[in-house]
Amino acid sequence: MKKHAIIPVFIPHKGCPNDCVFCNQRKITAHSAPLVPSDIHKIVDDYMSTLSEMNLETIELSFFGGSFTGIPLKEQSDFLSVAKEYKDKGVIHKIHLSTRPDYINEEILDNLKKYDVDVIELGVQSFAEPVLKASKRGHGVSCVYKSCSLIKEYGFVLGVQLMIGLPGDTYEYDLFSARETAKIAPAVARLYPTVVIEDTALYDMFNQGQYVPMEQEDAVMRTAHMYRILSEAGINIIRVGLKSSDIMSDEDVTSGTFHPAFRQLVEGRIAREDLEKQLIANPRIKSAVFISNPDSFNNMVGHKATNKKYFTDTYPHIKIRYKADNNMKKGIYKVFDEKEIKL
Repeated sequence: MKKHAIIPVFIPHKGCPNDCVFCNQRKITAHSAPLVPSDIHKIVDDYMSTLSEMNLETIELSFFGGSFTGIPLKEQSDFLSVAKEYKDKGVIHKIHLSTRPDYINEEILDNLKKYDVDVIELGVQSFAEPVLKASKRGHGVSCVYKSCSLIKEYGFVLGVQLMIGLPGDTYEYDLFSARETAKIAPAVARLYPTVVIEDTALYDMFNQGQYVPMEQEDAVMRTAHMYRILSEAGINIIRVGLKSSDIMSDEDVTSGTFHPAFRQLVEGRIAREDLEKQLIANPRIKSAVFISNPDSFNNMVGHKATNKKYFTDTYPHIKIRYKADNNMKKGIYKVFDEKEIKL
């Protein structure tokens, strides 16, 4: 049963003068009517007409799009005061926003405290200086470390967003970014493989041969390894890959750089690696049982049964069946010898 829900308030490109190579927020802004604080009432009412009947533990009102803390402080306060009204009434439980590392300072954080903001997500993208420079982020790595530290010092819940496969990026840089994130220890993280979208500088670089997107296999492999680093550090990975609703339309995306079920591809790869490691460690197995929690069963089988096909093709001498068991923890995958257990 769903326990958590987000009411999204999208403020397209407000407060962000930068033109990062991957961003198409200016195009979205051109197709969006400006949002004003009073619009939040209708947004909340529309969502609560459904959410109020779902017995949820947590409802967050979340400001997305552009860089919230980059808009004038008065505008921030106007938006946040409406959000705080709903929080004070108990309609929502948390206020959540996303922004850039270079739009965090003591004055901004003091104001966010005043309006009882809970979660601040930073679009860090990378901890590799060459990647930030090539992506025209407009700030360096030192800014990232300073902003993360300030947010935690003020007692906010910190979130970190990382992108994989940006210009100048490498597998080693991606792992470095994941390890640095683990050291900082945010509460939540998002992992986004780079998607080439029309009307961006990255799209022009792609057409001019200056940027080559990752192949899907490479993107899944890199993201899976980053996922392991973050999850083993106890960080809650709340998103892997973009949703279809995060882009304007399928026509805006360059072929091959977007997959609507990317998270399952990544989690399925992790399951496959865990299972294969156990098979290799037990070469005498001729009849195996793969077991997972029911909630992890689809990952064990793989997106469109790709894991089942992989094991059938790679280990034709082993008979394998798949079983869900409520006693297993989510995300744990075990291999048992059929001869040695009774299931």
